[in-house]
This record gives sequence, structure tokens and C-alpha cells, in this order.
Amino acid sequence: MAASGQVNGNVSPQYLGVTQPISTAGPTEADHARTLKLEKFLVSAGLYESQDEAVLREEVLGRLDQTIKLWVKQISQNKGFSDQLIQEANAKIFTFGSYRLGVHGPSTDIDTLCVGPRHASREEDFFAELYTMLADMEEVTELHPVTDVHVPVMKFKFNGISIDLLYARLSLWVIPEDLDISQESILRNIDEQSVHSLSGCRVTDQILRLVPNIQHFHTTLRCLKFWAKRRGVYSSVMGFLGGVSCALLVARICQLYPNAIPSMLVSCFFLVYTQWRWPNPVMLCAIDEGTLGLPVWDPRKNPCDRLHHMPIITPAYPCMNSSYSVSLSTLRVMMEEFRRANEICENLEMNKADWNALFEPYPFFEAYKNYLQVEITALDDDDFRQWKGWVESRLRHLTLKIEKHTSGLLQCHPYPCEVVDSSRKGGHCAFFMGLRRSQGVPQREGQQFDIRATVDEFRHSVNMYMLWKPGMEVYVSHVRHKQLPAYVFPGGLRPVRAPRPSTVVSKSASRPAFGNSVSQLPKSDSGTTDEDVDDISGEGGERLKRKFQPAEEVGLTKWQSSSERGLEGYSAEEELEAVDDIQTSRLLSFCSPSWNSQVVYVEGNQGWLLENPDHAAFQM
Repeated sequence: MAASGQVNGNVSPQYLGVTQPISTAGPTEADHARTLKLEKFLVSAGLYESQDEAVLREEVLGRLDQTIKLWVKQISQNKGFSDQLIQEANAKIFTFGSYRLGVHGPSTDIDTLCVGPRHASREEDFFAELYTMLADMEEVTELHPVTDVHVPVMKFKFNGISIDLLYARLSLWVIPEDLDISQESILRNIDEQSVHSLSGCRVTDQILRLVPNIQHFHTTLRCLKFWAKRRGVYSSVMGFLGGVSCALLVARICQLYPNAIPSMLVSCFFLVYTQWRWPNPVMLCAIDEGTLGLPVWDPRKNPCDRLHHMPIITPAYPCMNSSYSVSLSTLRVMMEEFRRANEICENLEMNKADWNALFEPYPFFEAYKNYLQVEITALDDDDFRQWKGWVESRLRHLTLKIEKHTSGLLQCHPYPCEVVDSSRKGGHCAFFMGLRRSQGVPQREGQQFDIRATVDEFRHSVNMYMLWKPGMEVYVSHVRHKQLPAYVFPGGLRPVRAPRPSTVVSKSASRPAFGNSVSQLPKSDSGTTDEDVDDISGEGGERLKRKFQPAEEVGLTKWQSSSERGLEGYSAEEELEAVDDIQTSRLLSFCSPSWNSQVVYVEGNQGWLLENPDHAAFQM
């Protein structure tokens, strides 16, 4: 954990981490001022719970602990154990995650672990007997067991506080009240699911031991989690940063800058990780091989570990990669966000920006031309919670398969926040993924991406749900930006895009003049642009677009006046660019001898050739 070295025969001060600090410099007055502003910003953002809620959480944990102690005595009695063993029977509640780290906020759930004796099984006792006890309690609502996952969990609300309850079955007949789960021996002779369940608590406690200043770590982590949520890069399920990964990244920065205060640590966070050479791992301490033979992260021995793109290694045995779900696409998105934040922090230090700029929400529904929409529905709330959890856990695989099946040419950016159409009855939500050609990939004319087989494969995996009920449905569709449902925008109102500077046509060139004399132009040989993705349903997936030849072949001339107001002159190249970028244009006017027309009117995604005996229209 702590390391020291010798310089000229003298022992250097100890430090935390696998390397020496980058800097041991302390804060300046300006750093203190920026930290004070940051702390005020976090308070104003509502990231801290009230005293009343803190007391309620303590009461809920105490009540839950009493419940599981009663549960273990009851199952001991049901199994016919002696009175002495029934009396000694015990189970214990531990916390981990954001609550244990001290960075939880209002309405945040509490990650909890129930540690039980060897005779209390997971299937029959925890997910059956304890489930029944909780279901009979008035304080417990929205009880939902999730058993078909890597780490089984019981989800519920206790007096309005959300609880995620895991279970670890130890090899002990009696669980002592002063049990220390940080000892390696606690993992001896237990099943794999119990090992994974215990890891949350063991990792959390180890992180707190490995940071030089816990208070500075708290503030910095709270800040960085808020930033990640606002910028859409906080969700391990979707392939971004989860709570553990975020804590480990922040803890490493605290080690590298042990005397820095929060404002400095935030700036250093983005400075370091903007330059980090992934897949070099981030580690708080050397990997512990252990003595129990449990598998640990080691790309030298494990081929699967070599495929990880952003390894962030947990510090407790067995050491694992907490960010194994990160894909090439999500890593690319996070690196872009790191670079953006680093620039803002540089401006902050020069007093050219404030903290609001760092936390500006990411405009996901304005960032892409193509999206993949995954709608999840069920008939009632209970079915919906189960069904949504199942589908959501598999969305990451859809991202990975899109990358794989398009050979990395198509970037898939999953949006980690669900959106809900409140006007629909029953359970409903939708997840979206932005689609675009990966940056740096050369454009090939007419290239399209057909992901229908990939989506069918995803549907097949989702439909393997063993607890499926009528009404549980998932709909996957490809939508363009203009087709996004209104409910994805704040207030259900689609923002109005500011039109580009454009010319004004004469009154005679108004839309009603088209009448029924408008006919479609034939589809060009080039098909669609590089941003196009085939419609996954196989219906109407191609966009018809006029194929423009070089300017000298088409014969475009300068913009000429065809209205009461004069039009400025543009070059043929500018005309081509303006006409080609037709989705964002609103009104264009030019003279094209090859079409014998004087005006092209463009509105939305439709264009008309006007004042031409053979009127024509093309749909984009």
C-alpha cells in the first residue's frame, strides 16, 4: 500500500500508491478561493442530503439489521437446530458504495450486504424466506428480486429509502457481531457469488485506506460523479464509469497529488486522464495474488483481460477490472469529455470560466443525425421493473455487437438516462443510442451500415427471459433526429433550431403554389451519405438525395436575384455545400442552367424546383 524509497542513503517519506506522487505542492490562495466556490456550487446543486434524511437512513439500516437477525433465527429453528445454536444464530448488515464512501446524496439508494452463516442458503432462504418476510412488512414497497445476474440482489424501498441488498454465505456456523470482512480468510470455502458480493464492501474499505485525505477525496468524488452524470458518462451498465470506477480514478489522483485540495484535484483529474495511455491500468496498489487461488486481473495469463479497453483495477483481493464493460465507442466518448473538461479547467485557472461551464448538460438529442431507439413496455409497474432491469442489463451487448459487426466503423454512443413518455399507460421507458461513423474512418461514397441482423440477435437474447409475461415487449427502431419523439426533450417541446442565414424568395415561390404538380426525382446511384444507417426494420431505410456533380459539370452560377430583395453572390462551391447540407438549411435560392430553374426552395427536409415547367420534388 504505502511505499518508500532511498535517495543518497536517506529514506524518503512514504507515499500511497504504486508510484511516487507527481507533485506534493500545496494550494495557493487562488486554489482555496476556487475550492470554496466549488463547494458552494455543489451545495446549491442539491448534492447533499438533509439532516432528517440522514437520520432516516440510519433508522432504516437499524431496522433492516433487526429483520435479518430475526430471519436467520427463524430459518435455524425451521431446520431443527438446537436451542443454543438458534440463540447464537446471527447475520450482519454491511454497507458499501456511495453511502459507505460518504458521497451519497438525496434519494440515493443504499448498497447493503447481508452476511449469513453456512446453513442459510441463497435460493431457499434469502430469496424465499427473507423475501416473504420483507413482503409482509408495511414499510417495504417495490420489492423486486433479481436472481439471474452476475451478483444476485434484492431491490426494495424501506420507508421510502431505496435499498439494494446482496447476500454472502460464509463457511461459518455463527457470524460474530465484530466480523472483519477485510481479512482474506473470510473468502475461504465460499461460492463465487458470495465472493463477488463481498467484493463491494472490501473494495470500498480499501479505497478509504489508500487516500491521503478522506475529506478532500469526498468533495472531489462528489464533484466528479456529478460531472459524469451531467455529461452522460456515468453508467457501468451502459459501458461508462460506474461508482466504483469513478472512486478509483479519483483516489489515484489523490495519491498523485497528496497535498492538493478539491479544486486542484478536479483539474488534475482531467489533466492526467486526458493524457493517460489506455489500456495501461489504473491501480491504487500492487495486485495481490492471494493464497486462495482465486482468479485476479492479469493480462499476461488471462487472454480475456487483454481485451479490456480501460482497465481500472480494484485494490482488494481478488483484484478485478471494475470497468470491464467499457467499449471502444464509450471510451472514445469519455476521452472527448475528458478533453473538454480539461480545457474548461484551464480557463477556470485563468478566471475565464466558472464551475457552471464544467457541469453543462450534454446535449445528446442534438448531437447526432441517427439514433437507435429501444422502447421497453409492460402492463403494470411490477412487471415493468423486472423486465426493464433485464433489458437494460443487455443493452451494453448491443453496443458491443454493433461495433463488432461493423468492424468498428460505426460508433455507438449509448445515452445512460432512460426517458419516459408520461402519456402512455402501463410501464414504459426508452433508451437511445447515437450512431455515427467513427472519427478518422475514410468516407466511401454510398456506404451504408446494415445493423438489422445485429438488432435481431439482440432481440433474441432479450426474449430468452425466463420470467416473461404477456405485455413485456421491447421495440428497437432506427430514428433520425427529426423523428425523435417529443418526450425526449425538456417539457416535451422540441427545440427550434435557428435557421442559417438565407435568402428570401418571392411571394410566388411559396409552398402552396406546388399543388399536385410535384413529382419525385429518381434516387441517385450514390444512395446515402456517410451518416446514413439502414432502417433496421427494413422499411424506408434509405434517404433519397440528389447526386450533385462537380460545379463545372452542373454549371451552377452565382446566386441571382429572383425576389424583390437582391441576393448576395456566392461561388459554385459554396452553392454545392449549401445545397448538400440540406437537412439544416431552411431557404436556398440559386440559378441552375442545367435544370432550367431559377429558384430552389428548401424547408425542413424537402426541396422544390420552382418556376420550371416540369416541377419536381426530392425527399431527403
